[in-house]
Amino acid sequence: MSGPVPTTSEQPTGEMETQMKSPDERPDTPPDYNSHFVPGPPGPAVPPPAGYPGSLPMGYYGPQLPSTFPLYQPTGRTHPIQYQPGKYPAPSQLAPVPWMPRPSPMPNCPPGLEYLVQVDNIHVLQHFDPMELVTNFETNNRYDIKNSADQMVYIVTEDTDDFTRNAYRTLRPFVLRVIDVMGREIMTMQRPFRCTCCCFCCPSARQELEVQCPPGATLGFVAEHWNLCRAVYSIQNEKRENVLRVRGPCSTYGCGSDSVFEVQSLDGVSSIGSIIRKWNGLLSTMEDADHFDIRFPLDLDVKMKAMIFGACFLIDFMYFERSPPQPSS
Repeated sequence: MSGPVPTTSEQPTGEMETQMKSPDERPDTPPDYNSHFVPGPPGPAVPPPAGYPGSLPMGYYGPQLPSTFPLYQPTGRTHPIQYQPGKYPAPSQLAPVPWMPRPSPMPNCPPGLEYLVQVDNIHVLQHFDPMELVTNFETNNRYDIKNSADQMVYIVTEDTDDFTRNAYRTLRPFVLRVIDVMGREIMTMQRPFRCTCCCFCCPSARQELEVQCPPGATLGFVAEHWNLCRAVYSIQNEKRENVLRVRGPCSTYGCGSDSVFEVQSLDGVSSIGSIIRKWNGLLSTMEDADHFDIRFPLDLDVKMKAMIFGACFLIDFMYFERSPPQPSS
C-alpha cells in the first residue's frame, strides 16, 4: 500500500514555480517566412511627361483625360510599390493625353483663339455613349477637338437639361461650351429653338447658331438658307453681314462615302475650306459618334476659323445627330 499523497502545501517550492510559470515559446529571432510578395527591381521616380499641362479643365472627366491628381512618388523606399494585377492599373499604364502647347497672347485675337492661328486642320471627335442605345435616353454630347498631330486643342460639352434633350431631340435648343487646356470657357455656341411646324421655306423655321468669343461677346452667326435639294448656310459677322457661305452635298447623309460641306466665298468662285463628315463604315450607321475634319487656310482670319468651327456643330445636329429609337405603341 502506497504512502500518503503529498498535499499542495507539502509540494516542493521549485515544482510549484515551474507549474505556475508558462514557458516562453517565442524564439530569439523571428522565423523566415516565404512571403508571396516579390519586390520588383529598384528604379527612379517617374517624372511627368514632356508637354504635360500643369492643370486640366475643371468640371470635365472622361477616359480620354488623365487624372487631375498627380501620381504619388514614394521617397525613401528601396523598391517601387507593386500593384495587384487585374485590380488597379500601374502608374506606367496610365497614358496621359497630349495637349497642344499653350500659345502666347496675340494682338487682335480673342482670348483662347490663339490655338486656331497655328493650325489649318482640326478634327472633331464625338464621344459615343452606349447607354443611349440601351436606355433610349439622350445625354449631353461631348466632343474632343484635336489637331493634325493628335494633340488635344479644345473640349466641347453640351449644357442642356434632360427634359429639353429628350423632348425635342435633334431640334433641341442647346448651349455648347468650348474649354481649353487651362479650364477656361473661351467660346460659347447657342442654338435657339426654331419651330418646324410651319412652311419649310418660312424664315422663322430656319436654323441658326450664335458664336460668342469670349462668352457674352457675339463673334458671328451661322444662318441656314432654304434650298430645295442641298444644305446651304451663310457665315455672318457680329453685324449679321454675310462673309462666307457653306454649300453641302445633295445627299447630305452620305451613306457609304464622306459628306463634304464646302466653304466658299460669297460669289461661289473660290473655295475657302471644307467641313467633312468622315464615313466610318457600318459604325457610322450604328453609333451616334461622328467624326468631322475641318480644313481652312492657315492665314485665314482667326474669327472666320472660329465661325467655320461653329458651323460644324450646327451641321452635326441637323443632319447627323441620331435620336435613339422610340418604342412603338
